[in-house]
Amino acid sequence: MKDLVVDEKFLEQIELLQLSINDVLQGRFGGNHKTKTYGSSVEFADYREYIPGDDISKIDWSVFARTENLFLKLFLDERQLHTRIYIDASASMGFFSKGEKALELAASLAYLSIKYMDKVSIYYIQDNKIYGLLENVVGKDSFLNSIGKLNDITFKGSSDLSDAIVTSVVGYGDGNSIIISDFLTDSNYDNVIDHLRGKRRDVLCLQVLAPEELNPSFRGKVILYDSENNQKYYKNNINKSVVEAYQEALDYVTSRIRNYCQIRDANYLLVPSDRSLQDIFFKDLMSMEVVK
Repeated sequence: MKDLVVDEKFLEQIELLQLSINDVLQGRFGGNHKTKTYGSSVEFADYREYIPGDDISKIDWSVFARTENLFLKLFLDERQLHTRIYIDASASMGFFSKGEKALELAASLAYLSIKYMDKVSIYYIQDNKIYGLLENVVGKDSFLNSIGKLNDITFKGSSDLSDAIVTSVVGYGDGNSIIISDFLTDSNYDNVIDHLRGKRRDVLCLQVLAPEELNPSFRGKVILYDSENNQKYYKNNINKSVVEAYQEALDYVTSRIRNYCQIRDANYLLVPSDRSLQDIFFKDLMSMEVVK
């Protein structure tokens, strides 16, 4: 797989976009996300009457001069959120450029959070373990200096999303959790979605599949090996009926995760690995209001 190259021209194109946050905000102070509570940002929200013991520095003396009544100025609370991105680094993701698309998506989505003053952590998952690749990154300089670490990922083995993510540290209500995988696994990803939604996090599942998987061109006598277990293989004469059965199975796999995400108020997008980032961000994710 070729090294990831961050397309700075594309990053400039998405400079004005931001990841949407729909759930409760519980992040740290100091970010750009406005909550429904009052805090200490510079954006004015409302007035309320002064109560003895309040901070007198927040009294609006110009209002007092006009009305001879004491009022406090209230400002919107601003929070810094934490975007956590999980990359399925199993062997199946290394085929047909799926891994490259996963890294491009991870880098671009991380940038949307970074430029909005949020923290970003990127992890990769192999077998039943989770590995921190970039953790608690803040600021564009730190991001651009460290994003090359994505090239250190080697796609191999299998992945158990459930065992890896459910046992990891996850914040409560403090941002987005993004899972990038082909979801062609025996692992019970339902548990992952339940766990993250239970933590009041916004969840986005990106299912990356290759054109060869979406519309296979195999015909005739072939032997297909499981990329994650070469002891498993399929040997048959692939004809029209076999292809139709495969398409039905694929439709079941994609519709199952799509429907489960919908039930749990999570977002889902099927991403063909040959689809451009421009179309993914400016058409797909914008129409879903995942970015705005």
